[in-house]
Amino acid sequence: MAIPNKTYKNLVDTLKALGTHHRQIHTTTVGDIFDISLEDETLYPLMHINPISVTTGRVGLTYNFQIFIMDVVYPTGKYTDLTNDQDVYNDVLQTCVDVISIFRNSKWQAQLTLDIDAPVYFAEGDFTLEPFSEKFDNAVSGWVFQLPITVENDFQSCDIPMDNTYIGQ
Repeated sequence: MAIPNKTYKNLVDTLKALGTHHRQIHTTTVGDIFDISLEDETLYPLMHINPISVTTGRVGLTYNFQIFIMDVVYPTGKYTDLTNDQDVYNDVLQTCVDVISIFRNSKWQAQLTLDIDAPVYFAEGDFTLEPFSEKFDNAVSGWVFQLPITVENDFQSCDIPMDNTYIGQ
């Protein structure tokens, strides 16, 4: 049985579904880093998925994403020196670890079947998470990390939409 290949859209839809169903993420967006909406009406915590690149391997594709997860930070005010920045960093870091865990080894993967040929998503290796803080319409803090996700691909050449002609000289 041929392995049905996962596409970019499959993977982005899976990441968006993860954001939708995770109880500590209220908004999920996709696109360039400059597409992150930091307006007053945005519901936080927010996860932003920034596609970076795709690398072909011998038997698969590795999709590289930059994942931003952030929440609102309440700045110190005129009458108080209290802020929630450490709480935000703490809570958002745990959410980042949840995302990594789901792609490393989780019952939450989309292809939960008994078929050993069913494709699944793989995330291996070590991850570096970097804190950030930005001030726009809202002051936000969070973590950003690279998430390389590998999917199987059988690199079929039989079904390429091309005329049946030789291309070599």
